[in-house]
Amino acid sequence: MTHHHPALADAVARLTGGASRVVDATVGLGGHTARFRTAGALVLAVDRDPQALAAARAALGDERIRWHLGRFADPAVVAAVAAFRPDVALFDLGVSSPHLDQDARGFSFRPGVALDMRMGEAGPTAADLLNTLPAEGLTQMFRDYGDERRARRLAAVVRRRRARRPFATSDDLVGAIREALGPRTGPSHFARLFQAVRIAVNDELVELERALPAYRDALVPGGRLLAITYHSGEDRIVKHRFREWAQACVCPPGLPICTCRGRPLGRLDPRAPIRPGADEIGTNPRARSATLRGFRTDAPA
Repeated sequence: MTHHHPALADAVARLTGGASRVVDATVGLGGHTARFRTAGALVLAVDRDPQALAAARAALGDERIRWHLGRFADPAVVAAVAAFRPDVALFDLGVSSPHLDQDARGFSFRPGVALDMRMGEAGPTAADLLNTLPAEGLTQMFRDYGDERRARRLAAVVRRRRARRPFATSDDLVGAIREALGPRTGPSHFARLFQAVRIAVNDELVELERALPAYRDALVPGGRLLAITYHSGEDRIVKHRFREWAQACVCPPGLPICTCRGRPLGRLDPRAPIRPGADEIGTNPRARSATLRGFRTDAPA
């Protein structure tokens, strides 16, 4: 694990100092979990990817770590988190380096890579979605998950190309992107749109929406929920949920009498998002899009 540098690890360590029971909801290669344990915490380490979980467990062992395979929003995982009674829960979203570096996992846009992109071993692959989604489904995927203003054009190109030959490898999707977006298309476009397909394959934003309130409720009073995002859609969800929970009233505007909870559920902590500095980006370029936000639940009076 010495080669693995999780994004914003120092900021996470500062915010979680003194924690005794930590949930790492996306353990990946185990970089954050290793630091939590070194700081004296008992860790519940969760990941939906059996390969990632097995590798982290082989590297870190079982001392002061409980391992749990599953999606972080699965009912069984949420029940285990609630029973654990954490004072910190961390979501480090996105994908880990092996997903991108191992062509067999199908996440990369390097030539000849099979279009898989599943973080687990079940469900439709990226090729399945690209070959079966209707026009509106493709448009929504590219627009909402890839921030692509020409999403409808790209969806039409995908449908026309798949009628001639089903999508199977990265080259098929790269070719469609180039045809739809023009000759100046490059790696930044491919990365953004491959990421959009990956988010759809793994249902990542829906999972996040379901998990955040469940993990908030599992925290002990005064506990802290942290999320590191790498995508605008992820960050919008985290930002809006944390801000909403920090408000005393969430009734619709113009309602004469407050009918909601009438009190905040906690506060933003830290108040402003944390992003990596130039030094961290220099040593870990994949951290450049990371944003860390936190929410602390109310402590008992």
